[in-house]
Amino acid sequence: MSTPDQPAPTVLTERAGNVLLVTINRPQARNALDLDVATRLADAFDAAESEPEIRCVVLTGAGDQAFSAGADLKALARGERAIVPGREHYGFAGVVRHPTSTPVIAAVNGAALGGGTELALAADLVVAAEHATFGVPEVKRGLLAAAGGVFRLPEQLPRKVAMRLVLTGEPMSAAEALRWGLVNEVVPAADVVPTAMRLAEVIAANAPLAVQASKRLALGLFDGDRPAEAELWERSGEEMGRLFTSNDAAEGMRAFAEKRPPQWTAG
Repeated sequence: MSTPDQPAPTVLTERAGNVLLVTINRPQARNALDLDVATRLADAFDAAESEPEIRCVVLTGAGDQAFSAGADLKALARGERAIVPGREHYGFAGVVRHPTSTPVIAAVNGAALGGGTELALAADLVVAAEHATFGVPEVKRGLLAAAGGVFRLPEQLPRKVAMRLVLTGEPMSAAEALRWGLVNEVVPAADVVPTAMRLAEVIAANAPLAVQASKRLALGLFDGDRPAEAELWERSGEEMGRLFTSNDAAEGMRAFAEKRPPQWTAG
């Protein structure tokens, strides 16, 4: 239980048999991702990978409004990144470039925007609420979806569908995400986590070593990484680095904070 002096942890974990339920617990901030959340997520995924009895992970967000609104822009504005010191190779939120042999199911209980969508892209399976949405609005802030969105969306969706998301920054509904195969199931909001947990239990009932080996081969995982993505991550980081120092990126964040349309200068 949280108190004014000791707030609730920003990430909660709960074991149910051979399944670990991981919940991003910042509903007041639409489950935005800051360094504390990233560190706790990295810890949870590391624990799952090192514990043989955990055979599947379900990742969700607290509340019923947002799975995650992505990077915490307030934290970003003060120079804080959701990258874990010493575990930078895990990528944004301690998850997106941290492929584990343990299967991961995203239970998307609401809006998944920016880094929220990138968390879903990093998962193996996705169960979404009927009211859930997916999108990468970074171009509206003078940035790009550098946590895997710009190259994983064209991998997981038809290219033209993916490019609409990447270039417009507009969201996609859960029904449309199901139509294009971005999610596996769409269910009523109250059923999102229970459905994901049942799916996890089906996976957990299988031979764990066979499941893990199958995942590694299917995704091209080797030594805790996806070598096929290495060049894309490098180029994504270079492009984001240039954008982050641009006038447009500063204007995008100012305009967002001031709740006004940005004035772009392409500089």
